Amino acid sequence: MTAPSTPAGGPVRGYTASKDQLLARLRRIEGQVRGINRMVEDDRYCIDVLTQISAIQAALDKVALGLLDGHTRHCMREGAAEGRSDEMAGEMMAAVGRLMKRG
Repeated sequence: MTAPSTPAGGPVRGYTASKDQLLARLRRIEGQVRGINRMVEDDRYCIDVLTQISAIQAALDKVALGLLDGHTRHCMREGAAEGRSDEMAGEMMAAVGRLMKRG
């Protein structure tokens, strides 16, 4: 069985349908990180820098949840159809565990 592919020839992922939105969100986050860099260069107040870091973490969490949602609805469904549901569930839970380990 041949794996489905995108018009560009790449594999279909859980985020393929929303890839443009995902990339736009990541570009915004990248801009926020550059903004924090400027804040530090400009010796801005610590709490203001920390507030921006918190906003970036929240934005990254939203990206991660979107990717997990796509993975669950697409990749795990395909894995289950191929008889790999236990493997896929273990892989996803390990990823969730890594996301939750912070601080």
